Amino acid sequence: MAGGNTVRILDGNTFVVSEDTGDIEATPSEPTGLFSIDTRFLSKWVMTVNGERLNALSYDDLQYFEARFFLVPGLATHYIDAKLSVIRERTVGGSFRETVTILNHDEKAVDLEIRIAAGSDFADLFQVKDEILNKKGEIYSEPEQDRLRLGYRRGNFKRETVISASVPARYDHQGLAWTIHLEPNEQWDTAIEVQTFAIGPSGRDLRMGLQVRETERQALQRDLEQWLANAPKVNTEHPELASTYRRSLIDLAALRFSPLSLGGQTLPAAGLPWFMTMFGRDSILTCLQVLPFAPALSKTTLRILGALQGTRFDDFRDEDPGRILHEMRYGETAAFEEQPHSPYYGSVDATPLFVVLLDEYEKWTGDVALVKELERECRAALKWIDDYADLVGNGYIWYERRNTDTGLENQCWKDSWDSISYADGKLPPFPRATCEVQGYAYDAKMRAARLAREFWDDPAYADRLECQAAALKEQFNRDWWVADGEFYALGLDPDGRQCDVLSSNIGHLLWSGIVNEDRAAKIAEHLIGPRLFSGWGVRTLAEGEVRYNPIGYHNGTIWPFDNSFIAWGLRRYGFAEEAACIANGILDAARYFDGRLPEAFGGYHRELTKFPVEYPTACSPQAWSTGTPLLLIRTMLGLEPHEGHLSVDPRLPVGMGRIEVLDIPGRWGKVDAFARGRVDLDKLAA
Repeated sequence: MAGGNTVRILDGNTFVVSEDTGDIEATPSEPTGLFSIDTRFLSKWVMTVNGERLNALSYDDLQYFEARFFLVPGLATHYIDAKLSVIRERTVGGSFRETVTILNHDEKAVDLEIRIAAGSDFADLFQVKDEILNKKGEIYSEPEQDRLRLGYRRGNFKRETVISASVPARYDHQGLAWTIHLEPNEQWDTAIEVQTFAIGPSGRDLRMGLQVRETERQALQRDLEQWLANAPKVNTEHPELASTYRRSLIDLAALRFSPLSLGGQTLPAAGLPWFMTMFGRDSILTCLQVLPFAPALSKTTLRILGALQGTRFDDFRDEDPGRILHEMRYGETAAFEEQPHSPYYGSVDATPLFVVLLDEYEKWTGDVALVKELERECRAALKWIDDYADLVGNGYIWYERRNTDTGLENQCWKDSWDSISYADGKLPPFPRATCEVQGYAYDAKMRAARLAREFWDDPAYADRLECQAAALKEQFNRDWWVADGEFYALGLDPDGRQCDVLSSNIGHLLWSGIVNEDRAAKIAEHLIGPRLFSGWGVRTLAEGEVRYNPIGYHNGTIWPFDNSFIAWGLRRYGFAEEAACIANGILDAARYFDGRLPEAFGGYHRELTKFPVEYPTACSPQAWSTGTPLLLIRTMLGLEPHEGHLSVDPRLPVGMGRIEVLDIPGRWGKVDAFARGRVDLDKLAA
C-alpha cells in the first residue's frame, strides 16, 4: 500500500490515488494511479519544472471527486522564498482532468520547461492486489501532433489512455512538455484531459454508459448537492455525529457505481481501492443499512443482482441456478478467465440476503411492483437454499468451492483463509457451514412467506416456507448451541462437530431472528462482555480464543458494519441499552477517523490504546462502513416500518444529547423523528 500521504479522489468505478504532490509513481504492488473498470490507465504522472520535482505546501481534497495541490519547485524555507508556485487542480468523473497553473513571483522574467512524464502499465487490479504483473499482450505509446496515446492490446482486448492539453504541447513516447516564458507576476494555465477507452474481447466498447459528462465538475457538484438535498436532515447536539452523518452521505455518493448494463442507475461499490465494483453481499448489506436515507439504491441493487442471478452449473465460477453473484469484474484477468469473476458466485450469504432486502425494501417503500417483478428470482433464490446449498443433506447452507485454483475457500463474510476454526485453533474440513448464514436463511423464508401471502397470491407456498423456517429454527437451536459456553458455535464441520469459538457472528443471529427468546439475554451479555466488546466495538473473535489477534483480519479486529448489524439485532430482541452501548463506541471511534469509518480497526482494549488503531490495509471509504452510522442512527431511534407507518422508539446514550431526523422517506411520505439521550451507559457497564 502506498504511504500515508496519499490523496484519493473517486467517482464510482473510476478513482485516482496519488502522492500529496499530485504525482503518481506506481509500483506493480501499489494501488496508486488512475483506475477505471478494474484497470490502471495511468501508472506514471510526474510533473517537473526545469527538471526539478515539486514539493507540497498543502493539498485540499475538496470533494470526493476533486483535489487541489499547492506546490513549489525544490524546498521552500524560512530564509529563501520560492519564486514560483504551482497549483494542480484535478477532477475525476468518467475521465481525468487536471488544470495546471504556474505563477511567477520573481521580480524578473523566467523561462521554464514544464514536463509531465506519463505512462501506463495497464495493470489489472487483481495483478496489483496479488503483486504479480505478468502482461501477456503488447503495451504501446504513440505520440501524435495533438495528443499522446498510451495503449495495451491482447487480441480483441484493448485499453487506451489518450492525453491532450488545451495549450499546445510537445508529445513524445514518455509524456508531454511545454516551453514557456513568464514575465514578473504573470501566470500560465493549461487544462489536461486524460480519457480512457476500453474494448472487450468481443470487440464491444465497455465504456458505453461511462462516457464523460459535459462540464464535468459542475455536473458532479450538482449531482452531489441533489443527493444531499434528497437525504433526511440530521440535527444533533452531538457535533461529531452530525459531521459523521454528512461524511457518510458524501462517501456513499462517491461509491455509487453504475454497472455497464444499467445506463446510469447506481448501486454501492464495495470499497476503495480493491473493491470498486459490484459485490452481492456488500451491496445488499449496505442497502439494508441505508434504506431509511437512500432507498433508491436498493431498487437498482435488487434489479441488477436479479438479472445476473445464476442459471446453470459452472464449476469455474461456482455458479448454481438461483445463486446470487459474489463479485463482478471487468479487467483483463476476468476477460481471459484467468480468474472467475465474470461474474463469480462464490458466496453463500448473498442469496438469502437478496430475499431479505426485497422484503425490507417493500416494507419501507411500498414498491409492490418490484416485488412482483422479482418473484421468479426470489423463488429461484429460495430453491437454491433448499436444493443446491445443502451439501450435507441436513437442512443447513454449506459451502465448498468447486474452483479449487482461484475460487474462495471461505464463502461467508469472514472470507479470509483462517477465519473459521475450532476452539483448539485447528481449521475444520470442507464443506463448512457458518451460523449467521443459517440465520439469514431463516429470515429469508419468513420474509418470503409474507411476500407470497400478500403479493404473489400463493398462501400455500407461504405456509410451506413458514413451516420450513420453524423447523430450521428448532434444529439450529439444538445443533449449534455450545452448552458449556452458552453461545452459538461459529460453524459446523461436515460431521456436525462445532467450531466452538465465541465470535461476533452471534450478533447477526439476533437481527435474523433465529435465536430462541430464552437464550437472547445470554447472547447480549456476551456481545457487550469484556471478551468481545473492546470499548470501541465488538471484536470479530473473542479475546482468549486460540486464534485471537487484535489486528487479525477476521480474528479479533472490529468491523464497523458488523457492529451496526449487531446493534440492530440487539434492538430486535429488546436490548436497547446494549445496542446504544455499541452504537456509542463505534460513533466515538468515527471521530478519530474524521467521520470516515475504515473497513476495520484493531480490537485492542480502549483503555490500552486511547484511540482506535486502523487495520493496516483497510479499505477507505468502504460501502458498509459508510453505511454504519446510518444504521446506528436508525437503531438508536428505533425506526421501523410497521403496518404501513413508521414506528419510532428511541434509546440514545445520555451523552448523545438531542437528535432530530427530518424528512425520513417511505410509503408514508416524509416524516420526522426526535429523541434525547437517556441511556446511562455507566450504569449498564456496572
